[in-house]
Amino acid sequence: MAGLELLYHSVARDVVSAQDALICFIHWELVRAGFKCLGTGDQASTDERKKELLPAGWNVNQELYTLRYRSENDQKELLLKAITVDASLIINVMNCQSEQVVDLTVNLDDHISADHLQQYDRVFKKEEELRSCIESVIVSPLVGTKQRAREGAQKGKKPISSGPGRQPHKDTNPLFVPASVPQRQSPWSDPMAPFATGGDDLDPFSDRRGGMIVDPLRSGLPKSGFDPSSGIPGQLPPGSVPPGARFDPFGPVAPGRSGPDPDHLPPPGYDDLFM
Repeated sequence: MAGLELLYHSVARDVVSAQDALICFIHWELVRAGFKCLGTGDQASTDERKKELLPAGWNVNQELYTLRYRSENDQKELLLKAITVDASLIINVMNCQSEQVVDLTVNLDDHISADHLQQYDRVFKKEEELRSCIESVIVSPLVGTKQRAREGAQKGKKPISSGPGRQPHKDTNPLFVPASVPQRQSPWSDPMAPFATGGDDLDPFSDRRGGMIVDPLRSGLPKSGFDPSSGIPGQLPPGSVPPGARFDPFGPVAPGRSGPDPDHLPPPGYDDLFM
């Protein structure tokens, strides 16, 4: 892996254990993720600077490693602690801003060759498996794979200036609401359709027409030529109903129109002999 070999050669004389070699590997993975090391210990010092190299005294304590990292844009800071337990190394990393914590336990014998600590080409075993494990358990939860891919793409791209004739893509913002454009109402559906009535009330934005109130002027039957916007003599003054508005008459709207048959709505118990 590019960069890791140079890093390892720079500290090879200080590597004395398998956990030292594994810390080097994890350190470089964090550097690849956009972080640089500030120093050792829990507390910040006055003269610390961000570096890709491991700080002096990084492996003085072989039982507990403590390293601090900061992202290149100074928006995130990580605290790494690694504890040696038997033949394993328990890595604990915390995002100091959100206090999000992730941990990973690595078996040293599975990934580090303790007999070849000074030879970079032989010290690491199953590199891709180890890298994938660190990426999924530590880097992605704290940094985010999408963010890393986006930052990497932005580094290789030049900003594109929008010219006067260039229009922004309308789907750029997922919350974009297009301007309201009046649309012509779709033709009235078949009045004999069994599910037409109530369509407007169930889904006002669909093309299904028909409300809960039956409109005799739009029922599909021959129209009498009545225009509700012109008013009803003696009942409704002209202009009370806007042109084209839905109107449900509350009485006879034209001379000669037959009224309802009283037998259409008989009272309850009408067939009771003793009523």
